Amino acid sequence: QVQLVESGGGLVQPGGSLRLSCAASGGTFSRNAMGWFRQVSGKEREFVAGVTWNSEFTGYADVVKGRFTISRDNAKNLVYLQMNSLRPEDTAVYYCAICPTRNRYYVCRSLTDYNYWGQGTQVTVSS
Repeated sequence: QVQLVESGGGLVQPGGSLRLSCAASGGTFSRNAMGWFRQVSGKEREFVAGVTWNSEFTGYADVVKGRFTISRDNAKNLVYLQMNSLRPEDTAVYYCAICPTRNRYYVCRSLTDYNYWGQGTQVTVSS
């Protein structure tokens, strides 16, 4: 059974940094694309960043481009989201998810691309 467990969330001041981690187990992690989404209560879950299975390509939402970096370590079944220059509007629950494709060129961006989700980790940006 596939499991994804996020960690690394917390409270940070505006301009600060956090690194989220997502540990995968129970499946063929290295053969799948991965992504991070976020959700604010009462709003739709939105795409943040994605990475292909071999880390050859990454993609970002415009609002985080240049501030966030997604990466993965297939040997350790981990995917990361480094978040710098955080803003109050980045406050949300962050989720990692699996996109079951080995297309080396395709960065999954749509909710419907993903079939397994973690439980989420809260990120709060506030002074």
